Order: sequence, then C-alpha cells, then structure tokens
Amino acid sequence: MKEKVVFFGLSTEGYSLASKMVINGANVRIIDESSSSAILLKPETAKTYTNVISLREDEPLLAMQPSNVAISEAKYLFFTPRIRKTGQDLKTEVNSKFKEAVGELKEGSSVINCLATGFGGNNENISLLKHVTGFEVGKSISYFYFPLNDLNKTPEVIGSLKSIEEKKLLPLLKTDKKEKKFIDISSAEYLHAINTIQRFSSLCTVLEVLRNVNRDTRHAKLFSDFNNLYLDDMVTGLYDLRMLGSSFESAQTLMYLINGSVRGITGYIKRLIDTIRITLKKNDLKASKTKIVLSWTLDTNEMRGDKIEMLNIIASKLRDYIGDIETSTGSVDLFHHDKVTIVVACSSSDYKAISEIEKGKDIFVIKANPLCEISS
Repeated sequence: MKEKVVFFGLSTEGYSLASKMVINGANVRIIDESSSSAILLKPETAKTYTNVISLREDEPLLAMQPSNVAISEAKYLFFTPRIRKTGQDLKTEVNSKFKEAVGELKEGSSVINCLATGFGGNNENISLLKHVTGFEVGKSISYFYFPLNDLNKTPEVIGSLKSIEEKKLLPLLKTDKKEKKFIDISSAEYLHAINTIQRFSSLCTVLEVLRNVNRDTRHAKLFSDFNNLYLDDMVTGLYDLRMLGSSFESAQTLMYLINGSVRGITGYIKRLIDTIRITLKKNDLKASKTKIVLSWTLDTNEMRGDKIEMLNIIASKLRDYIGDIETSTGSVDLFHHDKVTIVVACSSSDYKAISEIEKGKDIFVIKANPLCEISS
C-alpha cells in the first residue's frame, strides 16, 4: 500500500507539487483550510485541472475526509498554507496554522515545511512540533525544509536533520530531471537567503538608477531591456525578504541589504503614485472627473499574500487624492464616458490585455515598470 501524502493548504504552490506527485503515482490528499476537509487527488483530476483556480471554479465532486483523520494517517505532511496576515500578526498566523497542521500527526511521520522562514525559523517550528505532538524531531518524527516559490523551479536542496526518511522522500520531490540533495537545515536557510537577497539587491539597483531616467526621456530607449519588469515581478518573494529581516536584529551589513531592498520597493511605489499625480497635473485633470484602474491579475491562492497586500496599499494611498479607484484582477472596462480613466498595468499580461482593447482619447495607460512609462 502506498504511503499517504497530505498537503496542508490548497494553495497554488501546494497543488502544483501535489499534482506532479499524483501523476507520478503517489497517494495524495490536500486539506482545504477554509473547509477543514481533505480531498483525494487523483491523476485524472490533476490532469484535468492544471491549477487551483480551475479546480475551485468547476467544483468537481471529489472524495473527501475530515482533515484531522487525513493528518493522523499521513506519512508525509507538506505545509503549504495561504498566509494573509502582515506585520506583527504574520508570525502568529504562521504558528497557528503550523500547530493546526501537525496536531494529529503520528509517530514515524515526516513534516516538510514549504513556506520560507527567516534565519532560525525552522528551529522554532521544530520546537513547536515537539510542544504540540510530544515527538522529538530526528527520533520519533522527521522534519524537512523545502521552500516553494517558482513553480517551474523547485529548490535543488532539501534541508534535513539527518533521517532515514531521506531516501523515501526523495522520489516524491523529484518532479524534474535535476537531482536534489539533502543538506543541513541551517545551510538550506542560508542558501535561500542568498538567493532572495541577491534577487532584491539586483532589482533595487535597477529601480534606484532608473528613477533618474524619467527626468531625461531622450535616453529611455537605451533601457528597453527593463520595460517588461513589472510591479508583479518586483513583489514576488517580498514575503521571504521580510521574514529574513524579522529573524534577527543587528546593524550588520546583511541587515542594511535587507532593509535597503524593502525601502527600494517602498520608494518605487511612491514614485508610481507620483507619476499618477503628475499625469493628472500635466493634463489638467480634475480628481472628481478621473477614475483610476489598478489592473493586476492576481492569484489569490498563492501561499504568500504580498501582491494582494501591495495592491491594497496602493489603492489606499491613491484614495487620498482620488475617490474613484478600481482594483481590477481580471478584465478591464475602459469605457467610462463621464470620466477620464488612468489605467495602471501592474504585470506584463495585464499590459498586453489592455493593449488589445480599443481605447478612446480619454484613457491614459501607465506601465508599472522601472520607467513608469505613460501612453494615451
């Protein structure tokens, strides 16, 4: 009989990994946090519904069982929740869901944490796991760290406290041709931190340098390589960066890099909002006669809530200047005959969709890229 694999969290990342496992022959159940039930995922279901959105929209009849029963029968529990809290409430939500996920585990099972942590975050989970279950990691239960983000590129390393379960787990995680290897959990945290900080340091270099190009549009064409870098790309992984920043307090260089990157994103948001205000002023547009549409097609099933949070922040700041703000996560209605419309395209796909719509003279489109390009 196949060992039972349970995913705690019907998230985009969790469903993607679970689908690959099922197609490869694994026995998988996924717990939908909103209903406290576990669905049995079959190969034909995974092939028919390629993502969570299509699964939720169609609502097919699936075999289900109570989540506590599924967890108690799990040999491998993957922690893939949807996290939506921010600030001080963030860690509280993560800990609450982790306790709920592991509460019914039995001796001999394994926990695979797929949610990024800061430095030492997995040690906190290991302590919490022992507190909730009474089992000691490395003896009665196993623990692994496998942070998911890019669906097309899972981590090449798996953080582990040396366990006999490593050989059994590896075939489940082998969803592509690349070999994966086990390393100690602290090293896995360090490697993920390096990748995260490198990415945001590079991004913020682009944002900070190109803020000056806006003042000299003659040279804008020279930087066309960055035209397709949108706000959607900038925010991806911001959760991971913030978790790193909250995991230690120090004035060392690493903290400057983290905080500098966060400030770089914040600075870009301010510049984007200023671009909207300048557009109003240059075209003599009255706030009462203007509508702003923030076009950002979001996946609300992602584990991280960075993009939803950022969309709400921008909308809130804009409402200080203009009352009519629309946050569009799908098709955009550009025809408001009584108002001038300013559309902010927050991703490449959103800009493409807007470009294919026949626009009138009372429509301005701002690309949320490093150059904050404007077209009318």
